[in-house]
Amino acid sequence: MSDFPRWKYALVALVMLFGVIYALPNAYVPLSAVQVTANKGAAPIDDALRQKVADALAKDHIATGEVLVQGDHLLATFANADVQKSGADAIKTLLGDGYTVAFKLQSTVPRWLTMIGANSMPLGLDLQGGVHFLMQVDQSGVVDKLENSYADDIRNQLRQKDIRYESVARSAVAGQGIVVVLRSAADRSSAADLIAGNSPDLAVTDGPSTGDRYVLYAAIKPTKLRDLSLGTIKQNLGTLRNRINNLGVSEPLIQQQGEQHIVVELAGVQDPTEAKKMIGATATLEYRPGIGYPGDPRAIEAAQTGSIPPDANLYYTSNGHVPVLVGKRPIVTGDELINASSGIDPNNGTPSVNVTLNASGAKKMQEFTNANVGKPMAVVLINTVYETSTVNGKEVRTPKTTYAVINDATIQSPFGKEFSTNGLGSPKEASDLALLLKSGALAAPMDIVEENVIGPSLGQENIKKGFDAVMLGLLLVLVCAAVYYKLFGLVADIALFFNLLVLVAVMSMIGVTLTMPGIAGIVLTLGMAIDANVLICERVREELRNGSTPHAAIHAGYDKAWATILDANVTHLIAALALMTMGTGAIRGFGVTLFIGILTSMFTSVVMTHAFTALIHGRRKLKTLSV
Repeated sequence: MSDFPRWKYALVALVMLFGVIYALPNAYVPLSAVQVTANKGAAPIDDALRQKVADALAKDHIATGEVLVQGDHLLATFANADVQKSGADAIKTLLGDGYTVAFKLQSTVPRWLTMIGANSMPLGLDLQGGVHFLMQVDQSGVVDKLENSYADDIRNQLRQKDIRYESVARSAVAGQGIVVVLRSAADRSSAADLIAGNSPDLAVTDGPSTGDRYVLYAAIKPTKLRDLSLGTIKQNLGTLRNRINNLGVSEPLIQQQGEQHIVVELAGVQDPTEAKKMIGATATLEYRPGIGYPGDPRAIEAAQTGSIPPDANLYYTSNGHVPVLVGKRPIVTGDELINASSGIDPNNGTPSVNVTLNASGAKKMQEFTNANVGKPMAVVLINTVYETSTVNGKEVRTPKTTYAVINDATIQSPFGKEFSTNGLGSPKEASDLALLLKSGALAAPMDIVEENVIGPSLGQENIKKGFDAVMLGLLLVLVCAAVYYKLFGLVADIALFFNLLVLVAVMSMIGVTLTMPGIAGIVLTLGMAIDANVLICERVREELRNGSTPHAAIHAGYDKAWATILDANVTHLIAALALMTMGTGAIRGFGVTLFIGILTSMFTSVVMTHAFTALIHGRRKLKTLSV
């Protein structure tokens, strides 16, 4: 008689049901779709716009599935990628630059499945297409910022030691760094010793002397520049990962290439416009002392005459019209932000960004607001974009940094670590700004020097090849097992089929991205899964040859084979875990698939086959076994 407990039967039944339900969404093919969102200043998405888009598509004889409003965006579905492209072009022509038109794959999974968390697996770049960016890091901005910081430090050091100097400024000649002009040879010697002692990363050399002008050069050492370059790349990689993770792109590839480039691959992003806005943006905030308010007489006069106070910058409000004078030195910068979230200001109902500063920033903000209650403080939004021009027949891309005052209000009472910034145009603008601030500022601007869109047609071909490989491998294993081990082989075949279902179900439930290496991991898992059943069947045969009864042979076969199966799979799990934790991109995807597959195969190959075998033979008097 069978000694297989009932609770294990129940467990096997639940696992089989789980596998069927949570693997089912992958049978529903997503629809090609176009998503439309309103940019800043454009009319909101509503039913009138939906009807306008539907009429335009019908006029151009472009067949659509549905055109509907979903929240703050419009969605139009199409039969295939070719019609999707035609539809997107027609919608872009109709709506112009006021709206962002992006490609999308719209899920067709029934609502009752999504309500229980059953979704189809996201597909990788090699299966569903996407975008590839090669980004070049502009190190010059980091050097500029560091040299300006050193120049400020040198001025303060010279003042504190009463060393007479005429000027401290960055040199216009590359490689000279900071130029310090002193009044005498003694002052130059004292300044050289002071700078060398306080700033070991600066190489100090004497320059020319004319009359009472004694020049001193302080240049950043090459080792410091090299460390700075590597640190910039590393920080930008971390910032990009944060931003792309917040975008919701599954298993993006973000890695360094050479000393100045970063490669970014985003699966499923068929229109790179929105991704480029987010990953290449260098938006950050600076909180600066306000000198008056937007449009006050001093600011208007400065804008008209060009005569700006030496301790101030002239900027404009975010609409670009009203001049504002703000202090040059920031109170805190975006580097000192540790968290940011969007919301609605309860006092005036306008979109806002709630900011949390680190300890250093909080201390500076507290000290400034304590001393300046009743005075203005400006919030400056800084953006860097690249402009393309043609010089001597060659395309040249140059960075352009823009400054806009998004808020200039009176400090009502002191504050420090947590506060909010309002004055933003829309909830989406507040949400985008919060995302950029939360993910961190880029250490240096980046320019996209290469951009490729990989079409979904390549993905469909890869999916077909991968599916054929899985089916062929599964079929060969099933046939071999059934022929060689007879009834026990058929039981192993059923368990192997459910192993595939459960593996797909688990990957779908936890959101593992399916890539070509992932498909290779599935095929390898299926091949390895039958090994456990081979061990069990051979143990059962051996027990029968030793004279054991059929029931005793089954019990001993599973019992004695378990230790060997466990040892073999633990070593495989360790290897898969190493691939998961230390690998990136495709290697990590293969490791994840292999890790999950080993766990599911241990259950289906041992527990599930034992349940089936006990169900078939448990209550029968047996003389022999079909094995």
